[in-house]
Amino acid sequence: MLFKDILLNSIFDAFLGVLLIVLFLIISVLYYSFYLLKKINNTQTWSQQIDQHVSEAIVYGLKEDENHANSFNQFSRNSSFRNLFLKKLIASEKKFSGAAHHEINKLFQDFHLEKETQKKLNQKQPYLIAGGLQEVASMHVESEIPKIAALLNHPSPLVYQEAQYAMVSFKGFDGLAFLDTVYTKISEWQQLRLLLSVTAIPKNSEEAVSNWLRSTSNSVIIFTLRLLRKFQMLSFYPQVLNLLDHSSENVRIQALQTLQSLENSSTVNHLIESYPDQTPEVQVEIIRFLKISRDQQCVDFLKKQLTDHSFSKLKIFAAEALFSLGHAEYLITLANDKSSPEQLTQIVNHSMQLKLC
Repeated sequence: MLFKDILLNSIFDAFLGVLLIVLFLIISVLYYSFYLLKKINNTQTWSQQIDQHVSEAIVYGLKEDENHANSFNQFSRNSSFRNLFLKKLIASEKKFSGAAHHEINKLFQDFHLEKETQKKLNQKQPYLIAGGLQEVASMHVESEIPKIAALLNHPSPLVYQEAQYAMVSFKGFDGLAFLDTVYTKISEWQQLRLLLSVTAIPKNSEEAVSNWLRSTSNSVIIFTLRLLRKFQMLSFYPQVLNLLDHSSENVRIQALQTLQSLENSSTVNHLIESYPDQTPEVQVEIIRFLKISRDQQCVDFLKKQLTDHSFSKLKIFAAEALFSLGHAEYLITLANDKSSPEQLTQIVNHSMQLKLC
């Protein structure tokens, strides 16, 4: 009997414990749901307030009614509101320019939102620091340039890439000084961002550009070659030509594309001289170049590559180049010659069909 009482008490205690846990979970879920609902409602209300405030600032220069101003100022003391406000300003900054851009920046200053960006720059999480860098660059907070410069050596790619972009956003070409010492690869996307941010090349920049072309980092060299193409920096032709001897195939291909922008009357001869020492892929790029150049002095060279080279891809481009240079009759004769290898005949016919379609 005593054993049964003890067992019943144990079962009751266990049931009561489970019931309390379930009750606690229900209360927690309800509380969290209420918290999320309140947060969503606040965000919706704040978004409307911010959108109205930004719109009035852009259109009327902050000449708004007093009740709205008082309400907005009260909200602006809330840290969550300030972060949402900053996010909205960054989004608006990307859409407007001129006077509107000035008013957006004025809002950022009037409400001292640089404090929010400073907090992020001092965080340890890379995504927060990167977000702060984006905000600093968008709002042109020049006082943070020393902090940005220090972050150029941050171990996280997310951070140092945003720091690089911010420096160029502030300083243009001079912001590329990090290329002197950069030890990490500059991604294709990052190179595009940096190129778009550089709008002019200052005088006395030759030494810096020459140093970058001699960099031990292939990505620095490739970025510099793209910079030369963008600004048609003809004086660097000899140095770019020398890069056809570089150990990296990718660098040589980029050098060829840059030579296309900087070409002169000697370029075709230079490329034909370099051709035997190149890999098949680089040779293909040279054939592409000759096709675009439309220089008749390379016709015999192209004919030889079409008939003698073993790389099918290159032979196709050689046939297309000859067709573009006006030598369709030669190609037809070659294709109809019974002594021509079957592969060569197929390549010529294929190339001509593509051009005639």
